[in-house]
Amino acid sequence: MSDNVLKLGIPAGSLQESTAELFRRAGYKIKFSSRSYYPSIDDDEIECLLIRAQEMARYVEQGILDAGITGHDWVLETEADVHEICELVFSKVSRRPVRWVLCVPNDSDVQSVKDLEGKRIATEAVGLTKGFLTKHGVTATVEFSWGATEVKPPRLADAIVEVTETGSSLRANNLRIVDEVLQSTTRFIANKEAFADEWKKQKLENIALMLQSCLAAEGKVGVMMNVRRSDLERVLTHLPALQRPTVADLSDPDWVAVSTIVDESVVRSIVPALKSAGAKGIVEYSINKIIE
Repeated sequence: MSDNVLKLGIPAGSLQESTAELFRRAGYKIKFSSRSYYPSIDDDEIECLLIRAQEMARYVEQGILDAGITGHDWVLETEADVHEICELVFSKVSRRPVRWVLCVPNDSDVQSVKDLEGKRIATEAVGLTKGFLTKHGVTATVEFSWGATEVKPPRLADAIVEVTETGSSLRANNLRIVDEVLQSTTRFIANKEAFADEWKKQKLENIALMLQSCLAAEGKVGVMMNVRRSDLERVLTHLPALQRPTVADLSDPDWVAVSTIVDESVVRSIVPALKSAGAKGIVEYSINKIIE
């Protein structure tokens, strides 16, 4: 057991499984127990704690945790003074940022944020909402919502500020979006004192590198092939790449090996073109990590 231990917060709830999957792809196995808030991880230098994303930044700021994963929205909401190691663009549904939006019932007279003067707004993000209203010069009552926020208009609130990825829940509850309050992505954050510690900083930067490399590899595949030197220029015109394709000599001086990384979505269109241009032995293979 190492004398050095990193206290790492794993977000409970909607990001829990996607976070564990990202760590798995990065080489870390996190296992959850239904009766414990302390997930196990196959790294003796890391101690995990399962905690709500809404509270993560506060505990990281206080040093109860050395680092954690949470949304940028919750860092802003809690006004936590933490160090942001990197952005990790992933969520429970998609790889797009989540949106905090101002919504009203479909039949509401409210057409803009200005129309909410003196009204009642329900939300889990009270601080973000108050800041948004102040920016627009609107005074309204903002109440904390403990859940099921979408069902509160029109009886319990005139409007809500709620987070959405696809908008399906809002539509199902007959709500329409009036304005966007904030876009947010997931962040890897650290306690400032912890990040000043040389060992912890190196450990955190290593974790961040591996997590980001997995996200960078999403939707990418490797393609390699053999090409006659006389056909090389023609083949290369069909190869988009992150950088220039790698060209290596083969034992036969008339042939070279070409390899590159491309978007998986283009493979079906470029492989026939590569074959027509003279490429032989074309192989597509999975990419787990890309480190620039």
